[in-house]
This record gives sequence, structure tokens and C-alpha cells, in this order.
Amino acid sequence: MGSIFKFKQFEVDQSGCAMKINTDGVLLGAIATQMDAKNILDIGTGTGVIALMLAQRFPHARVDAVEIEEQAASAAAKNGAASAYASRFKVIHTAIENYQTTEQYDLIVSNPPFFVNDLKNQEPKKGMARHTDLLFFEQMTQRVAALLRPKGSFWLILPVKQAQSTIEIAADYGLKPAIIVHLHSDESKPEFRQIVCLNDSAVETKQQHLYIYEAQGVYTASYQALLRDFFLAF
Repeated sequence: MGSIFKFKQFEVDQSGCAMKINTDGVLLGAIATQMDAKNILDIGTGTGVIALMLAQRFPHARVDAVEIEEQAASAAAKNGAASAYASRFKVIHTAIENYQTTEQYDLIVSNPPFFVNDLKNQEPKKGMARHTDLLFFEQMTQRVAALLRPKGSFWLILPVKQAQSTIEIAADYGLKPAIIVHLHSDESKPEFRQIVCLNDSAVETKQQHLYIYEAQGVYTASYQALLRDFFLAF
């Protein structure tokens, strides 16, 4: 994959960034939603792709993006500045636990690092992007609970085990799962990720399943419909 990834309405330069654009990120960017969202926060924005997708989907929203890794934060800021959404797009180079603002957000999203207590990657930047521990999820969820407006939504994508442990952590901060989207490569495969929507008002959890492929190299209609507004190929 080249360093420039072209979407229908914007481009993402990912040169020098440890974590490249991937299925997890674009699915979260396409699925996460909140009615009449005016203030949006992307935690761990990387190249800025999810934040840019949300800026496209919510044309009246202001989008803030937090990123701890300096090179990624710089890339995200440049990608935002080069887009049609530059006037309402801001990147903050900091860790979420250190992010200070008087704003509250209608919609918060994150495609966080997820190899909890796993073997650390030898490449430091990629290690920072992909590895974390339970303390991070505790700190992130605590900060999200403070930054989220009442009845706002927090969406994140994680492997199944980490998703379930994060749901348990979120309960301590008054956030409950409203929606869980179970992601499968195809109908014959077990889920490999969960997209979870947490809020303070969920009574029951809606369970959904999304399959990416219907045959080898053939995307399902539902996957194509989700990404049609973004991918040139669709």
C-alpha cells in the first residue's frame, strides 16, 4: 500500500506512521453514530482517518483528535489541514489521560491499542500503537466518562476478550453497552472483533453481526454499503 490513501472526499498521507489504515478503523468510522452530534472526539487518531470519516459524515460537527505519538499527530494534523473539513478539525498531541478541555462531546470514538500484557513489539512506535495494558483502558474509560455529554455515545473497536473486559470497566463509570456489532470475516468464521457502543442510558444491548466477505475476494453487500461513501472501489 502506498503512503497516500485516497478516499472519495479526502486523502490520507500515512508515510512514517506506524499503524496504517486498516479494516478496523474504517469500519468504526463508518458505523459509529450519534444523533445530531456537534462535538466529536477521536482518541488515538493515528493518521486521522476515523476523525476525517466522521467529519465527512457529520458536516456540522467539530472534530477533535487526540494522539500520543508525535509523528502520527503531525501526520493527522496535516491530513486534516489538507481536507475540506480543516476549519472544524483539530489534532491535540497528548495522551487521553492528560487531555484537558472544558468541552463535552456528543460522540467519542477509539480504535485503541489492544494487545494487553502481550509480547511487546520490537519496533517502538508500532509497539506504542498496538500494545497497552489494563491501566490504559481504565484511564481511557474514566476520562471518557468525564468528557461525554449525558446521553452521548462512546464507540470503540476491540478483539473480543478486550471488548468484554472494557465493558466491565465501563460499568464502574456508569457506561453500559447499547450496541455490540460482532465482526466476522465471513459466515464460516467466528467473530474477530467487536464494535461496542457504550452510553449512560442503555437498558438492553442490541446484538448485530457484520460479515466482510461473502466469498474469497468478494465483499458482502452490507460491507460495501457501509463504505460506499468513502472507498473509490465501491
